[in-house]
Amino acid sequence: MENRTDYKNAWKKDHRDSYLLTMKKGRKAEIKAAADAKGQSLNKFINDAIDAHIKQVRQKEKTGD
Repeated sequence: MENRTDYKNAWKKDHRDSYLLTMKKGRKAEIKAAADAKGQSLNKFINDAIDAHIKQVRQKEKTGD
């Protein structure tokens, strides 16, 4: 590795997935305000919402609804 930035970029490439999320103008501010109200980062808020939705879907699949 040449420097710390190269190390961080390599670590992120090996350990994280990323996805560019697009939405209507103003929606990010709305989501950010909700995240701030919960004391969470925007990233954590979005990931928690995704996790909750996946859990709900899986539960419905188990019960056959």
